[in-house]
Amino acid sequence: MTLLQLRNDETRLTNAGPKRTYVTIASDESATRKFKKAVADVRRELGDPHPMHIGGAEVLSGSGEFEVRSPVDERVIVGRFQKAASKDFRDAVDAAAKAFCEWRDTSYSSRTRIFRKAARIIEDRVFELSAYTYHEVGKGKAEALAEIFEVVDWLDYYCDQLERERGFVKVMKSPVANERCMSVLKPYGPWCCISPFNFPFALSNNMCAGALMMGNTVVYKPTSAAPLTGLKLYEVYREAGVPPGVVNFVTGSGRVFGDEIAGNPKVAGLAFVGSMDVGKGLVKRFMNEQPYPKPSIIETGSKNPCIVTAKADLDKAVSGVVNAAFGFQGQKCSATSRVYVERSVASKFTDALVRRTKELVVGDPVKDGVFVGPVIDDVAKRTFEQWVSAAKESGGKVLAGGRVITAGDCANGHYVQPTVIGGLPCDHALFKQELFLPVLALAEVDGLDEALALANDTDYGLTSGIYSEDPSEIERFFNRIEFGVCYANRPGGATTGAWPGAQSFVGWKASGNSGKGALGPHYLQGFAREQSYTLVH
Repeated sequence: MTLLQLRNDETRLTNAGPKRTYVTIASDESATRKFKKAVADVRRELGDPHPMHIGGAEVLSGSGEFEVRSPVDERVIVGRFQKAASKDFRDAVDAAAKAFCEWRDTSYSSRTRIFRKAARIIEDRVFELSAYTYHEVGKGKAEALAEIFEVVDWLDYYCDQLERERGFVKVMKSPVANERCMSVLKPYGPWCCISPFNFPFALSNNMCAGALMMGNTVVYKPTSAAPLTGLKLYEVYREAGVPPGVVNFVTGSGRVFGDEIAGNPKVAGLAFVGSMDVGKGLVKRFMNEQPYPKPSIIETGSKNPCIVTAKADLDKAVSGVVNAAFGFQGQKCSATSRVYVERSVASKFTDALVRRTKELVVGDPVKDGVFVGPVIDDVAKRTFEQWVSAAKESGGKVLAGGRVITAGDCANGHYVQPTVIGGLPCDHALFKQELFLPVLALAEVDGLDEALALANDTDYGLTSGIYSEDPSEIERFFNRIEFGVCYANRPGGATTGAWPGAQSFVGWKASGNSGKGALGPHYLQGFAREQSYTLVH
């Protein structure tokens, strides 16, 4: 579809769009009071020990517990969770395998009823659930509420699709008169799902609900940085009617979990969101140690570019870049981390970008006016310092930010300034490596062709953006950019803000291995295999 065709179809597409987006939620001031109350209410529930849930039973590990503390304030203990041993993980796989046949034979209509109920439960508890993400990973109102509402819309979108496609049963052409031919998508069996900290509810749901809705069973291990939010997702599934053993919740070492599932023959599929190195290593082991090749769906981050041409609306560009680079402290696989701006407008754009960045308030994200909250842990804070130092040593100039904040309200958490760095060569590591931090690298270019070449010069390929009021430039960008999610002229986020039913969140190259994106029309099918039926009358 060309840009002209897209514009001609604009009315239909707009009418079919989602009711909620990150932008609409961020602008809803009526939610502020409710969010603050939920944060206070949930705070009183923190600090408890939590078991695993295997086959419907609560399970304690003989290996002890680990403690999770809030990045907002390290003095706050979020909870204590089980350090699962290999046997615990093996037991969870066994439980999922045992429950598979009955769940496989459950009709798609029964499964959709369960997940529509899950959506209503989440919708009713949106403030409570968003408050858990505040305490556990440091999200403010807009980011926290958007994540929970995204799951509501995700579940409704895919329930609609599963019903519309009649469980993905299609009548095929019959080569002879007395034959009836059909194509049916069938589940694989137990899937192991491993989630990251940055979207502990939404990304966990994508994998777990995707597998479950297609008739698979699940062993779910959330990141050890955010297991409580993951536990709340498990509890929603069970309350909605997912049977015991169909979904199992385990916690502990990712290394121990990987060692167990890589070669366990009962594991039918692997879903992972996290770093490229860990994802590649796990998929390689899963391919080599299983008795035969089995499916995997991985998403492994990115180094996302934004291009600002001489024909851009600079106010729109500055707004979009700031939101995408520094929203949730740059800890999104879709965050803008490098900008290529055309030289003729570079000075004006840079001045406005730096001024806006310096105006951002850093602090406790529940407080009014705060835009930048904490990074996830002390390791992230040290990594920030190392990269800022490396940029300076290479001749880069810190145009805004560059410091760790340790005073006042930030004294007991993990806080850094949103940072803009210029003056580095475009082959510097800051333009190549994903940091997962609020650090933005800025470079000047002579034109769109150079910007596109630099933008594509990466192993990654998740999200990208452009600002230009010239339709021909936008057309060229869409045709030549080598990224799965592409945006033009979005003031709400240059490279961020994908929503169910609107943007397929698909990674190209090292950013994903399926070629199909969560939130889009082809995601569920990745959790199923095709079977052909031929019946002779």
